[in-house]
Amino acid sequence: MTIQLLHVADLHFGGVADLRQIEVLEAMLPDLRPDAVVIAGDTTQRARHGELQRARAFVHTARQTAPVLIIPGNHDVRWWWRPLVPFAKDALYAKYRRYFGEHLTPTLTIPGGAVIASALTSHGVAWGSLTWNLRDLAVKGHLPNDEIQRVRQIFKAAPPELARVLVVHHNVLRGDLSQRMGLARWRQAQRRIVECGADVVLCGHDHQEGAAVLNGRVVVSTCSTLSTRVRGDRPASFNVVTVEPTAVQVTFFRWEAERRKFRASDTFAFARAGNVVQRGGMVASRSG
Repeated sequence: MTIQLLHVADLHFGGVADLRQIEVLEAMLPDLRPDAVVIAGDTTQRARHGELQRARAFVHTARQTAPVLIIPGNHDVRWWWRPLVPFAKDALYAKYRRYFGEHLTPTLTIPGGAVIASALTSHGVAWGSLTWNLRDLAVKGHLPNDEIQRVRQIFKAAPPELARVLVVHHNVLRGDLSQRMGLARWRQAQRRIVECGADVVLCGHDHQEGAAVLNGRVVVSTCSTLSTRVRGDRPASFNVVTVEPTAVQVTFFRWEAERRKFRASDTFAFARAGNVVQRGGMVASRSG
C-alpha cells in the first residue's frame, strides 16, 4: 500500500509565524489528501497560551482531512521552570499537555500502510543535552536509550508489511547551512535510530528542507518552517512524503511570495534499501 504523509515543523506560532503561509496550507489540505499529517515540533515560539491555542486550531483544521501526529519541540518546552533539576519534570510540558493531551510521544497506525512512532528529543535544559557550547543551552536535544527502545518495541510488534516511520523534533543529520547537529551525542543517536528499524525519519528544528540517507538505510527528511526564521533567505516549505512498498519519495512544496501559494518543486526518490534516484534538485547521501 502506498501512503502519503504531509510533514510540517517549526510553525512558531507567535510573532515570527507567517499566517499567510499557514492559512494557504490549511486551505490546501483537502486537495493534498494526505493519509496523515505529521507536525514535528516547535508549533510555538515561547509556549504561550495564545500560541498554543492557534496551534491547536491548526491541528483541528488538519484533522478534518486526516489523522494528525504532533510532538513537542524545544520551543514548546518551558525549560526555564526546572533547569537541571531532576524532579518536577511535569512543569516543562504542562501547558503543551493542556492543549494536545497527555501523550508526548503518540503513535499512529495507518492500516495496511505504516506505523508512525515518535520519540521525545526536547527535554529543556537537561544533562543529556548539555554541550560545551553555551548557545546550545535549551536548544540541543538528546535521544535517551529508553525512548528509542520503546520505539523499537513498537516497530517490532507491528505487522511486517507496514512501513516504519520515526518522528523526532531535532535534525538527525548536520544542517547544510547551519552546519549544526540538532542532537547532543549525535553519533550515538544516529546509531540508535538505525538500529531501531525505522524506514523513514521525519524531523525539523534546523529550518532548512532536506532529504538524505543515513548509513545506507534510513531516509531522513528535514522540514523547513512556515515562519520568518527560514535559513539563508530561502522560501518557506513543507514536505509531502510518499512511502511505497519499495521506495520513498520526498517532495518539497516551496512558498512563492508573489503568487501567494506553495508549489511542488524538488522531489527526491529513495529505494527503501537506501539507493537514491534524483528527480529534480540535488540529493545528498551522508551519515552526519
